[in-house]
Amino acid sequence: MTAPADPEVYRTDVLVIGGGPAATWAAISAIESGARVILVDKGYCGTSGATAAGGNNLWAIGPGPRREDSVRERELAAGRITDSDWMFRVLATSWDRLEHLSEWGYPFPVGADGREMRSSLQGPEYMRRMRRKAHRSGVRILDHHPALDLTADRDGVITGATGIARQDGGRPWQIAAGAVVLATGGTAFLSGTFGTNVDTGEGLLMAAEHGAHLSGMEFCTAYALAPEWGVHTKGRMLQWGSFYDEHGRPFTTQRGLSGRQDAQRALTRGERVFARLDRAPEHIRQTMRDAQPNYFLPLDKAGIDPFITAYPVRMVYEGSVRGTGGLRLAGADCATTVPGLYAAGDAATRELITGALSGGGSRNGSWAIASGTFAGRGAAEFSRTRRAQVGQPAIVAPRSRAGAPTVEDVVAAAQSHVLPPQRSYLKSEERLQESADALEAVWRDIADGLAPVAPRDVYKQRQAQAMVAAARWITAASLARPESRGLHRREDLPDSDHRYEHRILVGGLDQVWTAPDPVAPQLISSEAVA
Repeated sequence: MTAPADPEVYRTDVLVIGGGPAATWAAISAIESGARVILVDKGYCGTSGATAAGGNNLWAIGPGPRREDSVRERELAAGRITDSDWMFRVLATSWDRLEHLSEWGYPFPVGADGREMRSSLQGPEYMRRMRRKAHRSGVRILDHHPALDLTADRDGVITGATGIARQDGGRPWQIAAGAVVLATGGTAFLSGTFGTNVDTGEGLLMAAEHGAHLSGMEFCTAYALAPEWGVHTKGRMLQWGSFYDEHGRPFTTQRGLSGRQDAQRALTRGERVFARLDRAPEHIRQTMRDAQPNYFLPLDKAGIDPFITAYPVRMVYEGSVRGTGGLRLAGADCATTVPGLYAAGDAATRELITGALSGGGSRNGSWAIASGTFAGRGAAEFSRTRRAQVGQPAIVAPRSRAGAPTVEDVVAAAQSHVLPPQRSYLKSEERLQESADALEAVWRDIADGLAPVAPRDVYKQRQAQAMVAAARWITAASLARPESRGLHRREDLPDSDHRYEHRILVGGLDQVWTAPDPVAPQLISSEAVA
């Protein structure tokens, strides 16, 4: 099929790009603020993405001293690069929004005291209700409408986006908006991680094309453990696990979730590792199965009782989905460094609340709720001062040319410098510089386009381009942090250095740059200040 030359044009106050929890919270919040909203999703809003594929725990702490204790605890563990104001705001807003979610009918379990237990969300049910709430609130949802470019006016203010309608043969569309929220998720480089096939980083690329800054990209190196033949990476069950080498000898330093470091180090060295959930009390084993049936399904199919039999595990790259990096936020309303552009969820840096550590499911889950709320409200407010107008992409360049590298070739090249644990879990200057040089060559090779694809698949070219860009930013930020801190592990520099107790910015396309964040971390812990 051949796509028509003229795009279908829509106009709205706020355009939300994405379809996960942050996107739906942003859309609902913008509607609540009086804005007209269109939401476009690469997949089907409510079913695609990591949350819909499994669910997550939440960083849910009510008002009181426990909230401050949690902030202090995180500051001390997170590499001294967090922001206490953001942590308190995220805790307060996500707590209030969970009350709204309950009012909308989400079936939280009830404890023995009769109170709802709001510490976790079942992804499919959560996202089903979020889609329904957005739709009933008046959000216009366009499924299978991947965005390809952001548009801007002559002053550089974002005015909307362009993309294609996949189920209409790749028909182009353009949406003129008073403000845009990017909630496109993180990037896992098509590693096969559960639910991350849509998380390929093109939101970051679109923003960078308009000059957006990123932060925390050196902390995009989160890995999970999955059965050797499976992709389920929801590793909470491993809190009851023990890890063994290929000879059946247990690792001696740590057990449970903390023992994952032993396992991952051994896997990085090329050794085989086995896990067994032998520390789980008998009376909770059925509860574990009921809570995360997808974890046990591949094991059951293989005839393995994980409570009795050790099973082989492998490392699966989760990138910035469970890591930290993303677009730098320049305001409390989740404004980016580009006027008219807001970011929420995993598309934004989470250093502000997680520092150098993974946000896991809990903090990232609460961050999606709160940042989506902030961004939706901020975009609605910004749009009140502007009339939706049709703008132009920042970069108008051919995406297809004969003889160019194929999408598959480019994706494989980016993956080869990110997915192997020796590239990302454990880094060194030599390997990082080797990757930087190789990725630079790939970027030059695709500067004039990739090999042609069908009109409905042009978004795959954008995904491949975004993965190369993200890999370059990750590599540059990793070289700019000559120490080890949190998820950033330098084999050649294993200790932390107090001179790098700041966030690192990165950006640029043809010329990648890095710089210290001029905004200093805001800490309340007396131990951290001392």
